[in-house]
Amino acid sequence: MVGRAFGRVNVRRGEESQIREGAESAERPLRRRPTRAATDSARGWRPRRIVGLVLLLPALAFGVLLVMALVYSAVPPPSTLMLARWATLRSVDRQAVPLAAISPHLVQAVIASEDQRFCLHDGVDWGALREVVDDEDGPSRGASTISMQTVKNVFLWPGRSVLRKGLEIPLALGADALWGKRRMMEIYLNVAEWGEGVFGAEAAARRWFGKPARDLTRGEAALLAAVLPNPILRNPALPSRGVRAAAARIQGRMNGVAGLMGCLKR
Repeated sequence: MVGRAFGRVNVRRGEESQIREGAESAERPLRRRPTRAATDSARGWRPRRIVGLVLLLPALAFGVLLVMALVYSAVPPPSTLMLARWATLRSVDRQAVPLAAISPHLVQAVIASEDQRFCLHDGVDWGALREVVDDEDGPSRGASTISMQTVKNVFLWPGRSVLRKGLEIPLALGADALWGKRRMMEIYLNVAEWGEGVFGAEAAARRWFGKPARDLTRGEAALLAAVLPNPILRNPALPSRGVRAAAARIQGRMNGVAGLMGCLKR
């Protein structure tokens, strides 16, 4: 009797335990297993997000450049070479001046030397680019307009590369439209490198000829233009035979471009 009674008690306790467990499980929220569609969607979200970020970076870069270009339409910009020198605690000699404070001879000389179609193109000389596109060395300095050189100096890095040249073209088109020819020339003559740590026409005129840029003679302007392709190794104050020959050729072309400078008038 006692054994049977004890057995019935155990059975009853077991039933009560099962009832309690059932009640507790009913109270707990049901955990739904993710469906295959949800899992596939989560897996696909990551690549889409990465692609979205990759596409967003050029848009952000374009926005930053646009803001900088708008600021530089009123503020004298530094060049990337100047920024690099400041970052490495090296000296920079540059005094920004308006175009009116620079000798017209220097303006005429750089156009004769660097970009005789400056007033005729929209920032890119497409004809010159087509002429050199089949060159095994790629686009040369002869295809680089003053507008392209300016955006390279202000926004990009030195050295030759297909990537940099590809970026120069849209930047030159945009900056030429935004700044206009007069402002473009003014920025170019204030950021061009004319020696170790020497930037801009004013600093160059004072360093090499001991005078302000507005007082440069025709011959001095031609010498400054002649050293632009390699301003570190060429000295306009002590010109080599090659620099003197290049300056003479530039002076010979200066009269020919005088009538092509109408875009620089106020």
